[in-house]
Amino acid sequence: MGFWPIFRRKAASPEPPARPGPARYSPLARTAMRLFDGARHDRLTLDWTTHPMSADEVIQRHQRVLVARSRQQAASNDYAKAFIRMCRQNIVGPQGVTLQAQSRDDKGRLDVLANQAIEAAFDAWGRRTHCDVSGRLSWRAIQAACVQSVVRDGEFMIRVVTGEAAGEWGFALQVLDPQRCPVQFDEDKLPGGRFIRSGIEFNRYGRPIAFLFVHEDRYNPYSVSYSGRDYLRVPADEIVHGFLPEMTGQKRGLPWMATGLFRLKQLHGFEDAALVNARVGASKMGFLQWRDGQGPAFDEDEQRHFHMEASPGEFGVLPDGAELKDWQPQFPSGDFAVFNKAMLRGIAAGFGVLYNNLANDLEHVNFSSIRQGTLDEREHWKEMQQWLIESLIEPVFEAWLPRVLLAGRITVKGRPLKPERLARYAAVSWQPRRWAWIDPRADIDAAIAAKNQMLLSPSQIIREQGRDPSDVWAEIAADIEQMRAAGIPDEFIKAAILDKNLQATVMAEAAKAQQNQGQAA
Repeated sequence: MGFWPIFRRKAASPEPPARPGPARYSPLARTAMRLFDGARHDRLTLDWTTHPMSADEVIQRHQRVLVARSRQQAASNDYAKAFIRMCRQNIVGPQGVTLQAQSRDDKGRLDVLANQAIEAAFDAWGRRTHCDVSGRLSWRAIQAACVQSVVRDGEFMIRVVTGEAAGEWGFALQVLDPQRCPVQFDEDKLPGGRFIRSGIEFNRYGRPIAFLFVHEDRYNPYSVSYSGRDYLRVPADEIVHGFLPEMTGQKRGLPWMATGLFRLKQLHGFEDAALVNARVGASKMGFLQWRDGQGPAFDEDEQRHFHMEASPGEFGVLPDGAELKDWQPQFPSGDFAVFNKAMLRGIAAGFGVLYNNLANDLEHVNFSSIRQGTLDEREHWKEMQQWLIESLIEPVFEAWLPRVLLAGRITVKGRPLKPERLARYAAVSWQPRRWAWIDPRADIDAAIAAKNQMLLSPSQIIREQGRDPSDVWAEIAADIEQMRAAGIPDEFIKAAILDKNLQATVMAEAAKAQQNQGQAA
């Protein structure tokens, strides 16, 4: 029998789908795509986030890591220490933010005696034995500590201590480590609509009610327990919490050095590697290489290094079969300084400071460029000074004044100021540090011209130098009285105090007044 293969009809396979043609976009859509390259999704943007995070998410994910790395850089990186020093010196300065009382009497005139008493009392309280609850920091030092904390940690926390524990004045401050307030601690749906976010308890409208700090004393009356852990619950009116908000709804701060931390770390490693390479290159001259089949035979335990001595003017002879192989590392090369400068410029831009000041580099700097850069940087410092006044200085003074008035600590001629006049005595202004003129001669002439043209007041010019106008005028008046008491004629006093143009005007007016009196007689 023959064998006939059985053929089966194959099922008809579906036709492959047609390839989609190129997407067609309207001219308007193509224009929109070109406008928003930052929203592209391609291989160049795979590591770029596409979902915006809220302020709470940013703090939860990144704050502790940034603070830890910022503290490490602040302790070991020269440029980080320089930035902290610049912030401390330019925002706080050698005298700190000083008080200028501006209270007025019933006639609307400045109450000189009351203002002097308030300033003297605040200055006396600001000594370290009274200001700091531990007796270690003065008021100026606390301001500096807060600035350093916000640069390094992103925020500062000060506790207001009152009563017997606060010492002689009944009012003192305690500097706290912000990391004691747990950033990762959140709690929702508390009674009354309250909630805890990043270690801070808020009411339903987002106003701080209390701060929670890591605490181990279970017998403390302020101690509360959440999730099996004890916390010290401090009312919000006892905490001065300051940070520079960058996002809406932000409840904790981020270090000011956050944007430059990666570059600081890598640049520090780059400099270390270059330094080691330069040191090794300066220490090792070269190698001896033996020709094939020549050279001494070494056992495994023998030293394989061959040492040669070098002296000036000496020509040495190599052993038979040995060749000198030079080793001349070329790094760091001339590009090292250029690369270093480029990195530091980016870091300085993120920090908001002048590169020349951060890097201590005045090479190839002319007067015009350094003047313009310094003026721009000073505007940044002025903004930060106002932030410090609003975040720290004013809250502390507003808590200090009513307590010392009630305690009778501010006196005029032996009589305490009346507490019911609190609103009157609370009228103050704050004078942060200012800087010397860059070009004193030109700047002084410009200030005098602006004053004569009524573009600036004498008080404003004095404040720009960091002085209190009332103090300056009182000193001038005292100098005039002392010179008169010493028998110095008024003409010499005017010549010593007034400039030549103003002096000539005064003398002319005096001569004209004498002439008019003679004609009248």
